[in-house]
Amino acid sequence: MDIVDEDDRVVATATRREVRQRALLHRCTYVLLRNAAGEILVHRRTDTKDIFPGAYDVFSGGVCAAGESYDECARREVAEEFGVVGAELRFLFKHRYRGPGGQAWGAVYEGRWDGAVRPQETEVAWQAWVAPQELDRMLGELPFCPDSREIFERLRSALRRAAGKDILSAVSRLGSRRSRRWPTASSPPTATST
Repeated sequence: MDIVDEDDRVVATATRREVRQRALLHRCTYVLLRNAAGEILVHRRTDTKDIFPGAYDVFSGGVCAAGESYDECARREVAEEFGVVGAELRFLFKHRYRGPGGQAWGAVYEGRWDGAVRPQETEVAWQAWVAPQELDRMLGELPFCPDSREIFERLRSALRRAAGKDILSAVSRLGSRRSRRWPTASSPPTATST
């Protein structure tokens, strides 16, 4: 993996293990996927993940390999995690994360996907398209990855300032209002839902 400085310039390379052990500053991506109904693809990480096991996430993504661009990483990660190939991903902003689990420069994207979702079993324990109001409840009740929660809150705040509306409210006018139940870390699902 590329190690970067505070200006996001590559200064070295290291293994994933070194990055985790020493909390080295590196690059990663976050991709928010929505469908035509305005629902957001939410997932729960497997309990075997090395960072934030069992936590929920609103973003697909991961660390950039050495020499890999943010755009390349975003496309690779949605393909690996969810089988999403060919979605148009729109870059939104870069975010400097410092907190539990380390530190990173992250590129944040959004994309629309109405095709099939095929989650990678070693990374995704559960996933579903979730209506904005349901996501709001989930965020209040379930453990989410702290970096993703921070970035999602930043995105919601930016949209509130720009449009005078919360992202969840803005998306809800397009989405369905059906209710869903989601699994908890203590009661993992028996099958992946779509």
